[in-house]
Amino acid sequence: MQPRSRLDTATKALDAPFAIVDLDAFDHNAADLVRRAGGKPVRVASKSVRVRWLLERVLGRPGYAGVMCYSLAEALWLSECDLSDDLLVAYPTADHGSLRALASDEKALRRVTIMVDSVQHLDLVDAALGTGHPPVRVCLELDVSWRPFPGLHVGPRRSPVHSARDAAKLASKITKRPGFSLVGVMAYEGQIAGLGDSPIGKPLRAAAVRWMQRKSSAELVERRVEAVSAVRRVADLEFVNGGGTGSLETTGADPSVTELAAGSGLIGPTLFDAYRAFRPRPAAMFALPVVRRPGANVATVFAGGYLASGTATADRLPSPYLPVGLKLTPLEGAGEVQTPVVGRAADVLALGDRVWFRHAKAGELAERFTHYHVVQGDAVVHTAPTYRGEGKSFG
Repeated sequence: MQPRSRLDTATKALDAPFAIVDLDAFDHNAADLVRRAGGKPVRVASKSVRVRWLLERVLGRPGYAGVMCYSLAEALWLSECDLSDDLLVAYPTADHGSLRALASDEKALRRVTIMVDSVQHLDLVDAALGTGHPPVRVCLELDVSWRPFPGLHVGPRRSPVHSARDAAKLASKITKRPGFSLVGVMAYEGQIAGLGDSPIGKPLRAAAVRWMQRKSSAELVERRVEAVSAVRRVADLEFVNGGGTGSLETTGADPSVTELAAGSGLIGPTLFDAYRAFRPRPAAMFALPVVRRPGANVATVFAGGYLASGTATADRLPSPYLPVGLKLTPLEGAGEVQTPVVGRAADVLALGDRVWFRHAKAGELAERFTHYHVVQGDAVVHTAPTYRGEGKSFG
């Protein structure tokens, strides 16, 4: 059965718009991430999934250990749900209420690790909790952007801790500070893990990206090894986290890294079509109903303006997926209440038919829908609430 026919058959009882997860594709992607990790455990990035049922499923597979959360409030909720006993908050928090909740929860204090990259983060925790608070587990974030010469910064702007000397200095201050326990280091190389090296139709950009990534990766291994060694001289680390879906092989080869992070590779959004080394299967999609046929080679679907965060560029738009051969129009793009799609394939569509779309990013689709319908073969086998469907918002 053709992909579109299979999906239409499985969801024939549903009224669009709705979102689905293709379970066979999801499980294939989960297995492929473990293969690419080369024996190192994969910590699943929850922001790229945002469906507790799917997180539980992947954590039950060999090769996965722990969750990388995107907020402290989310980590506290996942601890309450007993999703995992190893919850790393990937971004520093300024949430005083959640810090107080953490300090009052003995189970969460054992499970949750928060991110810091400066003494000011320690000050913020002390301000929220007062003196004499119980030990809070912290992870030091190392900046692993590439800085080939002064004034050029390639990579995400995250931590100010760039050198091994910076890391050793902060680690020493953390270990001497009452109320904190330094248990991990994180070093996310976004310029490698999150930047496709084979953008479609852009050969010159592809060549430039590959050159940058080779140079950045070589510099990073040496610096990260040195920084982690410096931190280990003052702290008994439980983990060193690195990488992302786009860099599992290169990051996994770094001897200083003990675990890898990945999440987007489970879902296979369109931004991950631009990689040479791997190609996740599209696992999450949404269906929109055709509500107009303005003319030949044009169909208009209801809603669709589910844009991804990041740069305000065309690659952040959702993409028509099925039937094959459709594209958005440059003047309307993906609209709040209607989205025209054009191409010869539009002529096979009648009012009420579905057009299947893929989102540009992995987890943000879950903010648009309360549930994902789980498709296996040509049937819906489960319906799982998203975070939004469980009444949770952690953005």
